Amino acid sequence: MIEHEHKHIHKHRRHDLNDTQRRHWLKGAVAIALPGLIAQARAQTSGTPLRVILPFGAGSGVDTIMRATQGALMKALGGQAVVLENLPGAGGISGTQAIVRAKPDGNTIGIVSNNHAVNPAVYKRMPYDGLTDITPISVLGGSPFLFVVNPAKIAARTAAELQALLKSKPGEFNYASSGNGTIIHLAGEMVVDALGAQVRHIPYKGVGHQITDMIAGHVEMGVVAAPAVMAHIKSGTLHAIGVTGYDRAASFPYLKTFAEQGFKDINISGWFAAVGPADMTQDQVKRVHDALTAAFKDPEVSAAMARQGNTINPGTPIEALMFMRAEQARLTLLAKKADIKLD
Repeated sequence: MIEHEHKHIHKHRRHDLNDTQRRHWLKGAVAIALPGLIAQARAQTSGTPLRVILPFGAGSGVDTIMRATQGALMKALGGQAVVLENLPGAGGISGTQAIVRAKPDGNTIGIVSNNHAVNPAVYKRMPYDGLTDITPISVLGGSPFLFVVNPAKIAARTAAELQALLKSKPGEFNYASSGNGTIIHLAGEMVVDALGAQVRHIPYKGVGHQITDMIAGHVEMGVVAAPAVMAHIKSGTLHAIGVTGYDRAASFPYLKTFAEQGFKDINISGWFAAVGPADMTQDQVKRVHDALTAAFKDPEVSAAMARQGNTINPGTPIEALMFMRAEQARLTLLAKKADIKLD
């Protein structure tokens, strides 16, 4: 009897001990998980916004794209506010520095473009590594580049006519870019070189000022992303000579590419990608990636992208890393050919 009671008591003690262990384990698990869950909930509901850094000026192609997407992105994030912050300068280096230095908590990302891959090729010193100091999230899509002229200053309407005019007056005309060493500068050099013309390069601090001066006639021509000049082309204040990539722009289906006009060496177009600071977690990356993908699928956003002539096809983080590596290598060769070097 005593032995039976002893076994009974021992059995219940063993059961009680397991319950105690279980409670301790649950408390430990909650203690580990709770801070992250609370931080995520606060980010989504208590007013902490998603900060989206744009290393471009207002009115640029990517700026136009992201402002059209802002509301849908907020919805896809469950109501978390989305703040777009323009930080132009030094071909995107200033803004990208802010991305790199941000806390990797999932609440700061940036949208970079071709310049992200161009800068290591044209600047002697970089304050960050464009591949290891970021977390790739997605290459979101691309925008066609157009070579445009002020029709009051340039009578040419085709690439051949432009070539003839520029060659007849060597050194008398200027072309504008969004800044020294930018992808727009590189595209402009590619066009001028292919035309065999002598045209002075006038760099601006951002696309907005570049377009303003082209419309005013202070500079006669330049390369610009299609979304940034669509309204001006439709109004006739600027005229598009051709698309610099091999594919026509969906927003201007009638406009021939330079390759179609006989200048097959001209092939350059824009792309844009979402990145974050290094050391973002996989969950943080997935949350932002999924939200961006959903935002660009929104019917209103899709319609806006189609009107602007953008191609949207969000890829995976791994695809983004591989693409940026390959693009950096390709654009390095183009920058060397154009002999573009900056301090």
